[in-house]
Amino acid sequence: MIRFENVTKRYRGTSRPALQSVDFEVQRGEFVFLVGASGSGKSSCLRLILREDIPSEGRVVVLGRDLRSVPNRKVPYFRRHVGAVFQDFRLLPTKTVFQNVAFTLQVIGSSRGFIQQAVPEALALVGLDGKEKRLPHELSGGEQQRVAIARALVNRPQVLLADEPTGNLDPATSVDIMRLLARINAGGTTVVMATHEAGFVDQMQRRVIELRGGEIIRDERHGGYGDTSGIPRLAPEVEKGAAAVAALTAVLEVHREIAETGQVEPITLDAAVAATEQAAEPAVQDPIARAAAVAEAEAAASLAARLAGQTPAATRPPAGSGLPDELGLADRLGLGGSDDEVGPTR
Repeated sequence: MIRFENVTKRYRGTSRPALQSVDFEVQRGEFVFLVGASGSGKSSCLRLILREDIPSEGRVVVLGRDLRSVPNRKVPYFRRHVGAVFQDFRLLPTKTVFQNVAFTLQVIGSSRGFIQQAVPEALALVGLDGKEKRLPHELSGGEQQRVAIARALVNRPQVLLADEPTGNLDPATSVDIMRLLARINAGGTTVVMATHEAGFVDQMQRRVIELRGGEIIRDERHGGYGDTSGIPRLAPEVEKGAAAVAALTAVLEVHREIAETGQVEPITLDAAVAATEQAAEPAVQDPIARAAAVAEAEAAASLAARLAGQTPAATRPPAGSGLPDELGLADRLGLGGSDDEVGPTR
């Protein structure tokens, strides 16, 4: 059905080839995912299959024809057998849904009777029957992508190429599009899809061809997306000073209680540290950052406990030492009586 034989593709102005010695074959009725980072060569493979480009070296054979030998004037006839769906839909904005789908058939000279029959069938297949007269801007993103799929399928091609078809869609709509593509494949159409959607690849367990730097590094049947550990992930940053703010809030609360009641509920240092540490835990994954946050939390909670009139467990006098474990309210606020008078220094 599709065969790459030692294919290399170079573009002008680039020092490294987009594809380097690529070999693979896709059998009739397969569903194949092309995966890899941006710039790995996925879209270049699809462009070669669609005969938008020709290889610099090697051969690309589609439906039994060496595409290098297909003259430009016969490319439209070849493309009657290959449908394509893109990330940006590529609909004609001034034409209705029916006219967008019919346009493909009009270009290849299909009869009016065939168009009137084939277009409604294609729209029904993708779940858009009843919306023939809508314009693209009146549709949701998922519906626009369904129109694009109907347009690609209306001529009943043997091969369907999909280049990031869910890239501009929300997750729920993306699932619907993937189900639709799976149903189309179950009807006998060969599907080759370039994607970054690791979740779909892992769930569907179809054949996976992974590219890196223009070379195939994995060709696996019933495979998953592969190792994603090297992909950078966003993590919430710890707000600096959060523990100090929490301590200050605790101090202000203590002062409010003193002003209102003349008494204050005891604050347990260990509980304060544990609460602050627990609040910071989901946001701090880096061990160094976490250690710093815990140290800040301990210091802040210690300050709050001292100002509230408590002594941290680590500095409390040992039992039986005869030293007081708690201070009175006046002593807490620094108002305790003293016989010493402080005068000006000389």
